[in-house]
Amino acid sequence: MAENCTHDCSTCSENCSSRVPEKEPCNKYSHIKKVIGVVSGKGGVGKSFVTSLLASETARRGHKVGILDADVTGPSIPKAFGLHGLCDASEFGIVPFTTKTGIEVISVNLLLENEKSPVVWRGPVISGTVKQFWTDVVWGDLDFMYVDMPPGTGDVPLTVFQSIKLDGIIVVTSPQELVSLIVSKAVKMAEMMNIPIIGLIENFAYFECPDCGKKHYIFGKGATDAAAVEFGLPILARLPIDPRSAELCDVGKIEDVDGGLVKGAVDLIENI
Repeated sequence: MAENCTHDCSTCSENCSSRVPEKEPCNKYSHIKKVIGVVSGKGGVGKSFVTSLLASETARRGHKVGILDADVTGPSIPKAFGLHGLCDASEFGIVPFTTKTGIEVISVNLLLENEKSPVVWRGPVISGTVKQFWTDVVWGDLDFMYVDMPPGTGDVPLTVFQSIKLDGIIVVTSPQELVSLIVSKAVKMAEMMNIPIIGLIENFAYFECPDCGKKHYIFGKGATDAAAVEFGLPILARLPIDPRSAELCDVGKIEDVDGGLVKGAVDLIENI
């Protein structure tokens, strides 16, 4: 730690142990080749939906895939995949749930007696839980792990960035004018933590009329392009507003959503 440290990495250029600490080893019975974080500067832009799509398409290509749901106070990954109940434990650690296509999942909802109970925990407890998802879960051999982050730049994203060796992050945005601010927060945090940024995925990009096929840009158009240019990042996918996708997600069948929506993003991830 630098002398006279203020504990505010945004005002400091030192690459000290606070910013680039020693990464935590994963569970000793696990071997994870690549870890990708899915982040955003605010909530409600569809990080969990994007995480689920990326994981499903990656698994569809024959890879072993896992999802670490780091959004402890707002977990939605289990519902999207139709997972309910409690994880088992073995002498080697916590055993994650497996989806119908073989994706391994850990989430706080799979550790609660009542999945509808709110998680009313303080920051350090939440951060410790996320770290245990990495160190105490028996993931086995995975080609790719996706980490579904909570929104913002608080305790949990900081814990993940500092504790887990991420091979890159994907920033999820929406088309509104405030997108530049959303992207800016996520990008600057990643840069401060020396995490590579793979690119942007725009959710709620447009609605395609089922009758005439015309695209309607309900939340505007162009803001994501401007942000991509400003930060020098590629746009990996533009996801439409699709009632069918929402319906499949609500009934736990997200693995049936068209994986072509994120084909370009997964192509890039495979070659990291």
